[in-house]
Amino acid sequence: MDHAVPTPAVPASPARARPAAWFGAAALATLVMALGLVLTWQLWEAARRDAERDLRTDFAFAARDVVNQLALRMAAHIQSLRGVQGLFNSSDDVTRQEFTDFVRAQHADADYPGLKAVGYIAALTDAGRAAHLARVRSDGLPDYAILPPGTRSAYAPLLYLESFTGARLRALGHDMLSEEPLRQMLEQARDSGQPTMSGKTTVARERGRAASDGVLIALPVYIGRKAPGHAEQRRDLLRGWIYAPFVMEDLMAQVGGERAADIRVAVYDGNEITAAALMAAGAVSALPGVAALRTEQRIGIAGRRWTLVIEALPGFGDAQRNEAPQLVLTLGLAVTVVLTMLTWMLARSSAMAGSALRQSLALTGELKAGQRRLVGLADSAQRAHAKMRSILDSTFDAILVDNGDRQILASNQRFRALWSVPEELDLAGEDGAVVAHLLTQLVQAGPLLYSRSLQLADHEEHRELLRLKDGRFIEQLTRPVRLGQEGARLWSFRDITERKQIEQRERAHRHVLELLAHGAPLQAVLGAVVLGVESTNPGMLCGILLLDPEGRFLSTGAAPSLPGFYNAAVDGLPARPGSGSCGTAAATGRRVIVEDIQTHPDWAGYREIAARAGLASSWSEPIRGASGRVLGTFAIYHRTPHYPSAAHVVLIEQAAQLAGIALEQAQAAQALRVGEERFRSLYDHAPVALWEQDWSGARDAVARLKESGVEALGPWLRERPEEAQRLAALVRITDVNGAALVHVGAGAKEPGTLSLAQNFASLGAGAFIDALVALTGGALFYECESSFLRVDGVARQHELTLLVMPGHAQSLDFVIASTVDITERKRIDDELHALASTDFLTGLPNRRVFMARLDDQFARLQRSVDECASVLMLDIDHFKSVNDVHGHAAGDAVLRHMAALMRSGQRKIDTLGRVGGEEFAVLLPGTTGPAAQQYAERLRQSVAESPLDGDGRSIEITVSIGIASIEAGDASPDAAMIRADKALYRAKAAGRNRVCEHAEAAGVAAGGSSLTRV
Repeated sequence: MDHAVPTPAVPASPARARPAAWFGAAALATLVMALGLVLTWQLWEAARRDAERDLRTDFAFAARDVVNQLALRMAAHIQSLRGVQGLFNSSDDVTRQEFTDFVRAQHADADYPGLKAVGYIAALTDAGRAAHLARVRSDGLPDYAILPPGTRSAYAPLLYLESFTGARLRALGHDMLSEEPLRQMLEQARDSGQPTMSGKTTVARERGRAASDGVLIALPVYIGRKAPGHAEQRRDLLRGWIYAPFVMEDLMAQVGGERAADIRVAVYDGNEITAAALMAAGAVSALPGVAALRTEQRIGIAGRRWTLVIEALPGFGDAQRNEAPQLVLTLGLAVTVVLTMLTWMLARSSAMAGSALRQSLALTGELKAGQRRLVGLADSAQRAHAKMRSILDSTFDAILVDNGDRQILASNQRFRALWSVPEELDLAGEDGAVVAHLLTQLVQAGPLLYSRSLQLADHEEHRELLRLKDGRFIEQLTRPVRLGQEGARLWSFRDITERKQIEQRERAHRHVLELLAHGAPLQAVLGAVVLGVESTNPGMLCGILLLDPEGRFLSTGAAPSLPGFYNAAVDGLPARPGSGSCGTAAATGRRVIVEDIQTHPDWAGYREIAARAGLASSWSEPIRGASGRVLGTFAIYHRTPHYPSAAHVVLIEQAAQLAGIALEQAQAAQALRVGEERFRSLYDHAPVALWEQDWSGARDAVARLKESGVEALGPWLRERPEEAQRLAALVRITDVNGAALVHVGAGAKEPGTLSLAQNFASLGAGAFIDALVALTGGALFYECESSFLRVDGVARQHELTLLVMPGHAQSLDFVIASTVDITERKRIDDELHALASTDFLTGLPNRRVFMARLDDQFARLQRSVDECASVLMLDIDHFKSVNDVHGHAAGDAVLRHMAALMRSGQRKIDTLGRVGGEEFAVLLPGTTGPAAQQYAERLRQSVAESPLDGDGRSIEITVSIGIASIEAGDASPDAAMIRADKALYRAKAAGRNRVCEHAEAAGVAAGGSSLTRV
């Protein structure tokens, strides 16, 4: 009996095995996904912060570049106007054709964005208007007229205008003073002597285009070779103005260079950001995504403040945008998904394999299928790994991953390219060979070795700046990462050479400007310029040669990196074509590029010395001053033949410009030092007493008084002498010269010896208060006569002049006082005045003074009908007999006695005078006929009753008096004198010793009756 072989039964899997396997696989996959997402988020956050920091750095640099370019552009514009000013300073009569030729020649080879024209505005008074019109019309402009028409005290017609664009600008003859904003601009330029810019105005554009916002700049021209030192002199010597309109839209064109399309710049007039002050671009609101990329910059140009609002556009930084965050995020998510799926499948397969062990007979086919699926998953994992490798290799930064224990786990192609790692050097396993390769390229090995030894905690970062021997700078960032359950370190390296070079260049320029500001020696400044260029451009050797004043020879200014024998050989190089690159550049005023010294004809006489110095190429740029005059040359050498790129051309131009500024600043500083020495010598040895004073404390105190409500400062201080003395104590005397010490009798400049009492004896009133009111009110000059106290307490008189030095009008901290002692002159003047105005014998006013008083009284009568006055003429009776009988000495005594009697009855308003030998006169203001008669009768009686006693004898004296009223209808005051004189003669004819009024004398003469004694 046959028995069939039984088929093995398939064991049934337990009910709980499958749910447990699924739960374990899901838990493991979830854990792997969580770890992957955390690691991806950490890497993405770090890359995002780096990208945002780089974007902000680029924006800050672009904003600084905009401000610098605008400042340099306006400086170039103003400098071009100074060139036109120099034309007028060098010639007393600049014709229209000369002006046109000069302006076109000056602007032919230069780019002046926004500059629409250059013109000349003449300064005229009403007296010179007719001559000006006749001269201009005779020069070929028969229709020339000053517009708008009308008569004014001053005119500023546009006389010459050279347009660069064909814009419809102001017509010739337009009076700039007729427009208030332009008047303010021209007057400010006239008084300051400096270029002055207007506020926001409308400037015409090219024909066919609407007018645009813009500004105007005016530069004053004075009679003479240089600007006067004082504002009043500038006004008197003003000749005209150099004038230029600017269109802000064109001026701001291409500001920002390559970044101009990615940023928006709005320019506002003044310090406030308002719609009315907007001059260029438009008000920019916050933009999505880049709201923080905005800055406000303020710049001062020609006495005017501008506010620049700079904002980044949405596309800013697209060209340099760092794609590392996106790449890290994409790569991290892809790796996480792959690892999660792989873990899930592996775990699930493992669970199913365990179940398959219990069901081996029934599930053999399914196990093979599972194995095939595992092979497919392994292939997919390999493809995912290759994709991750591709992403890493495309990142901008060089990436290296190690386990923190000197074992390299991964790297990208950028790392091999950045560090020039040879192909035969394996970037896996031990890192010793790789580190040794990196150390050979570093200037200093310490930073890399220190970073390699660190054990970083979670979320901790470490940065280093590595400098390579070839001049490159690499930024190194080290941070910990998690690779599954393993810890690792991620090294990223970024080449920041260009950014560091820009920073070094800016730092070098800033260092040069600081040296200039602190007045460093010229050789130190030029050396800083040279070293600044060499530090940012390895391989360059630079030198500066200076041209002598005659323009014939060049001397070494600074060349610290060139051999000493070479510098000695080129010192004294002739400035002519064929004398090397520098000699040719200095002679022609043009840039000279010599790619190979050994083959260039200009170096025929200097090839041997250049070869000995190891120099193969030479570029030379002329160094020019503000006037365009060549001051020297800036040279760049290389050890190998070299031709400059566009960036090199910009570099050499900037270096030459910086050297030109340094040279002119040094020359100006030298001239200033010479001027200061001359001023100090003149100050110390001046024959006039000079005082250097600081009135700033008093000025601040006066400002506080005005803020508290004091308006009329002068009367307020005169009512409060103690306040005036307090303010005087705030004025400091900072220096005096020798003449001032002699002036006040001081022995030396001892602290506390001198005070303001040596200028103003009375500090509580008078001259000091007037001077304080004048200076704090804006006056730059004040003079007066005042008393002063010598240090020994003696009071004397002097003339005092206060002069506020230029540039200190607002602070009053530098005031020069000059004093001249006039005590003796005043005494002599008083004596001379007394001699000229009084009778030497009687002490009464003489005839000239009496007649002057009579003229004044007559003028008052002409102004007021209520005024009245009388005049008396007196004559001593029989005075000749007194001289004949008693002698002339007795006659003189009689005259003095008569004068004393007249004074005894004189009112304060009366005027006495001796008008002849024994003739006297009296002016009685406010007196009519009867009152005058009473006064005359009292005087006559006093004389008759007061004989002259002396030498044992008595001389009887009588006097005859004539009276006349001063009439408003008289042709002159002499008419009253004539009438009084006639009355006097009538009194003498009637028997003397009597008073006769002119009206009575006239009536008696008409009636033929005898005179009646009054």
